[in-house]
Amino acid sequence: MLDHALSQWLDAQAQALDLGQCDPQEVIARLATARVLRIGVPQNQGGSGGTAVDAVEGIARVARHSLAAAFVFWGQRAFIEYLLHSPNTALREQLLPSLLSGELAGATGLSNAMKFLSGIESLQVRAREQDDGWRLEGRLHWVTNLRKSGFVVAAAIEREEGGAPFVLAIPDAVAGLQRSDDLQLMGLQSSNTAALDFKQVEVSRDWLLHDDARVFLPAVRPAFLGLQCGMAIGLARQALSEVDGHLQDHRSILREPLLEQRQALEQTVDELKSGLLDGRFLAQPRALFQIRIGLAEAVAQALQLELQASGGKAYLSEYGSGFARRWRESAFVPIVTPSLVQLRAELQRQSRTAAV
Repeated sequence: MLDHALSQWLDAQAQALDLGQCDPQEVIARLATARVLRIGVPQNQGGSGGTAVDAVEGIARVARHSLAAAFVFWGQRAFIEYLLHSPNTALREQLLPSLLSGELAGATGLSNAMKFLSGIESLQVRAREQDDGWRLEGRLHWVTNLRKSGFVVAAAIEREEGGAPFVLAIPDAVAGLQRSDDLQLMGLQSSNTAALDFKQVEVSRDWLLHDDARVFLPAVRPAFLGLQCGMAIGLARQALSEVDGHLQDHRSILREPLLEQRQALEQTVDELKSGLLDGRFLAQPRALFQIRIGLAEAVAQALQLELQASGGKAYLSEYGSGFARRWRESAFVPIVTPSLVQLRAELQRQSRTAAV
């Protein structure tokens, strides 16, 4: 169960978080106070124990109240996961306590890198090696959780001199790093989502997460996508719960599709959890891609069913504001990186390669 105080706050602020009328600085602080950022983190590293599956459920529970808050949660928790996988123990010991306490915001910054891993686009930040580190140039066009009071962002970096790309954690205070104004999104506005420009940014070797992105990215991809799936799971569950609330008559024609959708959703969730626990997604990313696509489709179907169950009330401001927000939230699920188009393109590419 989600902390009661956090649930109440999310319900009260859900509309404001979506429209940008709530101070985005508060989101991480509220999540940290409720200790949800510690879910799935080993106890000996400051966490509450459990696995990535527990963290997925944590994000799903938040998403039932607010996808904007769940989006921030995902960004913070994904960065924490990068630290847990990094061989740089000194950096982990330095950053993890302030990330878990909410003092520092962690931004994933690896959406471009995940597309690079699938051959969809090139890396957008380049590095020239120096004696004590690197000098960076480039731009990340869309990064979430860039909290103005302090953040650290992960990025995959292309070497100008050639060789394997690598992954850095980059603190916000370095000279030459410029954060844009928050992007004007259709919803999820209180998520501190902006662009980052790198202009002769110097970063020391102390901030290295991994020296080979082609090794590190496949290792963290199951958590990156699995935690992201928590957003879709929570939103679909909430929409189906709203449907249930509208159906007073057990003979309603919508009762059967509600039960079918709920069963199909939980079956997909079970497949996700099983794959995360047994590690199969490391060698079979295709299966994870298909689950991600299936959950996005489940969200769309659940919102359609909620609309049908709500009827005309969905278009009355007095009754339909929650539905309107969930409808906007559902539009984000197919396009968050990697988007459904990108995933389907990758699945098609893999099928062609296997057929050769």
